[in-house]
Amino acid sequence: MDDKRAVRVSRFLSLVLRHRPESVGVALDEGGWVDVDVLIAACAARGRGFSRAELDHVVATNSKKRFAYSEDGRRIRASQGHSVAVELGLPATAPPAVLYHGTAAAALPRILREGLLPMARQDVHLSADAATAVRVGSRHGRPVVLEVDAAGLAAAGHGFRVSANGVWLTDAVPADRIRRPPG
Repeated sequence: MDDKRAVRVSRFLSLVLRHRPESVGVALDEGGWVDVDVLIAACAARGRGFSRAELDHVVATNSKKRFAYSEDGRRIRASQGHSVAVELGLPATAPPAVLYHGTAAAALPRILREGLLPMARQDVHLSADAATAVRVGSRHGRPVVLEVDAAGLAAAGHGFRVSANGVWLTDAVPADRIRRPPG
């Protein structure tokens, strides 16, 4: 599978498994899972076919590890980032003292006023390191990295979970728990 095809399949899977499963006529279960064979057949029926080997390649090589197979390999889901209602079943996890959020410079005034909100997704996404936050923020323009007082939020009762691909999830981050690092 060439890189361009892998990117096209990955983007299409993100659309289907995170936002619009109905676009190919599948339904996600409450945990966000769908049967692999059902997914492949539904996508093929809509003119967006790929093989199990190609799917395996995308799951194994996606740099962001956006997709995960069930333990038996018969179901697949997006690791996080859903705009459709799913319960990933991730346990509450104590976060490190500081987490990071990458965003575009244009969003900074609103974030510093209102805090971090999930917007169209179920959760706010945070990174364990600043380098990852830079990559995330770069997708939307000139990146800005924000530090989140995760330890303070956890002490105040905010819950955190970490997805299979290492993205930290929480419901919201108030503006007073965010700071722009110097530099």
